[in-house]
Amino acid sequence: MSVDDIDSGATNGSWADGVTRTTGHFAGFDFAGFWDEGDYSRESYVEQPPSDELIASIEEELGGYRLPDSYVELARMHNGGMVDRCCHPMDEPTIWAEDHIRINGLYAIGRTATWSLCGKLGSTFKHVEWGYPDIGVGIADTPSGGHEQIMLDYRDCGPRGEPRVVHVDQEDHYRITLVAPDFATFVRGLVSEDEFDDSEEILQADLEVVRHGTFSPIVRRALEASGLPEGEASIRALAERIVTSKGFFALHADGDSWLMYDAMFWLYSHLATPTSFEDFVNRADGQTDYERPCYTLMVTTSFVADPYGFCTGGYAEGFLRDWWDAKVERGNLVPIDGGYRFAPEYAEQLLRVLRAVAG
Repeated sequence: MSVDDIDSGATNGSWADGVTRTTGHFAGFDFAGFWDEGDYSRESYVEQPPSDELIASIEEELGGYRLPDSYVELARMHNGGMVDRCCHPMDEPTIWAEDHIRINGLYAIGRTATWSLCGKLGSTFKHVEWGYPDIGVGIADTPSGGHEQIMLDYRDCGPRGEPRVVHVDQEDHYRITLVAPDFATFVRGLVSEDEFDDSEEILQADLEVVRHGTFSPIVRRALEASGLPEGEASIRALAERIVTSKGFFALHADGDSWLMYDAMFWLYSHLATPTSFEDFVNRADGQTDYERPCYTLMVTTSFVADPYGFCTGGYAEGFLRDWWDAKVERGNLVPIDGGYRFAPEYAEQLLRVLRAVAG
């Protein structure tokens, strides 16, 4: 049985891998190894195949832009998701690389998943919160933490036409670069990152970031308030250890990442006492400065005024939440005065570890 013989209401991901389409926009395209079927992808990107009614309401919410037939076709096979074939060749250099761009995943047609067209961090969020131009619809996020986006560009075809796929660089005054003439061509052009071996360049660039990048204004205030003489050296040394181990600057579920989460919370606690995980992590609604401390503006993103250099470019909330829950369960994070702080003995232990990291 071919995939075309199966009802489009099938469960997401149950048959979109390991098959080759025989008809439609993706005829002859082998989806084996295309999607990342990990838990985070399923929880944060994937939604059920969209109905005609849902598609119509999403298009209306997006400003009346008609989604390409190929986008709808793919969504009815597998509605959104992170991708293992995450790179697309480019003729022009971008913020990411000289010869290619990279995406994390494709947005689902829906509102439920965090990374869906009308989800919490999808196309609408990028337009409203990040100021991306009103040229169409954002369809994919990238590892740059919001500083670039892949969009459907309707400027030439109109809102009901067949849009091009473009790369929009927020760091370069929203410079627009053509990626593919249409969505189906874009998907067909995605290849494995193994096609582009730039690991050494990424390693050296991220070492430069952690060794010399400016700290967030929040981190600078917290270091001053903490009075820890070797505080900056400790943070930079820990970050350099992370980059050397992974080849890039990112925080996940490993021991050094958890130590960095600890360090950021300890610094944060010299400026504020969070009432919850969300209070610690998230910026305030509409916040465009560094006045209110929060984790996301300490080390992960710098999309408000006065960008800083010491930055991972993004974060996965699931890893950070696991850290928080574990610290609470172990009694390292304890409720005090209506909020949370490190237990005194744990804070002392943390400082000893940070001093050791700094040498």
